[in-house]
Amino acid sequence: MTAAGETDEPRAPHIPVLLRALLKAVAPVEGVWLDGTFGAGGYSRGLLAAGATQVIGIDRDPLAFDLAAPWAGEYGDRLRLVAGTFSDLDRLAGQLLDGVALDLGVSSMQLDRAERGFSFMQDGPLDMRMGQAGVSAADIVNQAPEALLADILYHYGEEHAARRIARAIVTERAKGPITSTLQLARLVEGCLPRKKPGQSHPATRSFQAIRIAVNDELRQLVEGLEAAERALKPGGKLAVVTFHSLEDRVVKRFLAERSSSGGGGSRHAPAAHAQIPGFVLTPKKAIGPDNSELADNPRARSARLRVATRSDAPARSVDRDRLGLPLLPEVL
Repeated sequence: MTAAGETDEPRAPHIPVLLRALLKAVAPVEGVWLDGTFGAGGYSRGLLAAGATQVIGIDRDPLAFDLAAPWAGEYGDRLRLVAGTFSDLDRLAGQLLDGVALDLGVSSMQLDRAERGFSFMQDGPLDMRMGQAGVSAADIVNQAPEALLADILYHYGEEHAARRIARAIVTERAKGPITSTLQLARLVEGCLPRKKPGQSHPATRSFQAIRIAVNDELRQLVEGLEAAERALKPGGKLAVVTFHSLEDRVVKRFLAERSSSGGGGSRHAPAAHAQIPGFVLTPKKAIGPDNSELADNPRARSARLRVATRSDAPARSVDRDRLGLPLLPEVL
């Protein structure tokens, strides 16, 4: 996977971000692991090479398995590929797991194909559907009310010019449908100050926001974290790589909730009923890329890895309000 959108930097061969750090943090790698975002297969291969008995690779994008076909057979029964979303990973795995790895964001294989409509660096249809079905980016851009567009851009992209961009989209689509990635990128770019050296492309946040809305990524993330808790054996490892602050905040708060025993309280809030924590943070803080990784892959600079170890406490769901999720209505 790569960052929430993309950068102006030259395309590099696919490099699994923070793979070395992940393998070190969860060592020893053994037993059955699930790679919930199979993509180009980099994490699955890394886990198998590090000692996993089997890896179950899940992806909602049929292209991932098409591209893996020439090499996946080399691993025999050690690699099992399953179509689906990681929000359903416990059911799709069908067994208890020794580890779960989630590498969030959009994959390089999706960005590199203009016809998938994820990239603002090359022209293509305005699509962005990871599973290649359902509501597309063009549907949202051309049909969503202005207020909802602004909310999507602000809450999912943390774009401060959200209202200005939403207004420009509505004005433009009144003349005719917005159908291509470059058409949308230029429209967004025209609403923002000229990019300074070293800054990301002006359309980065907007494309991130629309992609998250198209693929329902935040709900998928929370449900995937809960599914991982249900699926992991005591002592099993959960490793999550994020690429932007919105994703990382959700993961951080989820793990904080599920590694806490509750109790406490203050004069402002009643004490929560004490619970046995479902996870132990290992380590307590996020892991970022080191200098070696940044030299190999500059696009890793925003990546953060969080790792937790499953306890033997019963799994339970987390109050969405405590995760700070944006509460937006159905997109269309």
